[in-house]
Amino acid sequence: MDNLWVGSDTDLSILHQCRMADRLEYRLECLRRNCRGGSGGAGGGGSSSTSAEDCNDEEESSSRRRSGTWPRTRSLNAPSPFQQFGPCGRIMKNSAMVMTIQDPASQRLTWYKPPLTVLVIKKVRDASVLSPFVQLVKWLMQEKRMVVFVEAAVMEETHLDQYPEFSSIKDKLMTFRDGKDDLTDKIDFIICLGGDGTLLYASHLFQQSVPPVMAFHLGSLGFLTPFQFNNFQEQVNNVLEGNAALTLRSRLRCIVMKNKETQNSANKKAPTNLLVLNEVVVDRGPSPYLSNIDLFLDGKHITSVQGDGLIVSTPTGSTAYAVAAGASMIHPSVPAIMVTPICPHSLSFRPIVVPAGVELKIAPSPTARSSSYVCFDGRNQLELKPGDSLRVTTSIYPVPSICAQDQITDWFDSLAECLHWNVRKRQKHLEELTDLTHSSSNDTLDSLETPEEKES
Repeated sequence: MDNLWVGSDTDLSILHQCRMADRLEYRLECLRRNCRGGSGGAGGGGSSSTSAEDCNDEEESSSRRRSGTWPRTRSLNAPSPFQQFGPCGRIMKNSAMVMTIQDPASQRLTWYKPPLTVLVIKKVRDASVLSPFVQLVKWLMQEKRMVVFVEAAVMEETHLDQYPEFSSIKDKLMTFRDGKDDLTDKIDFIICLGGDGTLLYASHLFQQSVPPVMAFHLGSLGFLTPFQFNNFQEQVNNVLEGNAALTLRSRLRCIVMKNKETQNSANKKAPTNLLVLNEVVVDRGPSPYLSNIDLFLDGKHITSVQGDGLIVSTPTGSTAYAVAAGASMIHPSVPAIMVTPICPHSLSFRPIVVPAGVELKIAPSPTARSSSYVCFDGRNQLELKPGDSLRVTTSIYPVPSICAQDQITDWFDSLAECLHWNVRKRQKHLEELTDLTHSSSNDTLDSLETPEEKES
């Protein structure tokens, strides 16, 4: 049944079979325990042993449910729609368009060979991260015998000299410099120590395939960093053994196309091609004028944006800049692209969600009073002049983010703990409102006054 579960997508009948098989295995295990308990002797030792086993089994099953390893009985994908509509209508069959979409809940990390190299990304200019950083790096090198990569700038931090244990491993660390050294195919595993910015930096470093990322919450907000550092050895061991759920965080491929007429032939450069994890923002920059941006979807002109700018975000980025601009929050497993205006000059311009497979084209309007400026995950700001354009599609290279529990629990825990989603004081019960419960519908405010108030 394990193979059926892993291979299932939106077929709920297979999921139902898995659930029934789990129930059958549980009942058989109960029968075995009862048989062992019945032959345990008349002294009662057998029953106590059985009860202890039951407690252990219950604890194990509850922990498996909490950790997300317990099989779900429903797919996170919507069920496959029935393809016949009424007596005559049905969807035209097209074999070229048939695809299999894996259930996101079944996405689990596995290693086809043991990971040997690990990249440790720490939050910069934060002294509180230095001690966890030294502990982790020392443990990875001495206990796990892994090759550890760190950014060269980390080695230049003077506060690390305060840790004597770091001097013994300092010379064994591998270093790199962003923009100069290529880490492609050199890193098997990434560990982030800090806040959400460390995960964004990992995405920036790997512009194609990204190694699995395990993020520890040692920063300010920590919406994307679900792991706590206090028992890091056990948690890292679980991941290295392949016991981890994954959230595949989609990224956007952004290509800046320069106008050939205005571009100097002697200074021709390759189009800017970047992958972003959160969002790409097109705004008015330092200009005092409104942005005037044309938005196209698959070649069709959708609208012209007049305002401060436009945010195109992934589901992961929907809880970042976009939500501050009034967008909805989208679970990272939902295949979609969020388009959010920034302070639009229209009360009816609301954020929209479009399918993940479309191509968006964003270009300054020919009648725009000034250029626009584009920024990728808060980096690499570029000027978009009239005639230039930005093309945005969903990349085939997601960021495989390792879950502390599972996709659903991690996300809602982050909403509650980091964004305080829907936090408010509890409404009082009617019984707590004594003045109202003892009054009738015919009472007036004067009749509810106390005797002292009436005398005054």
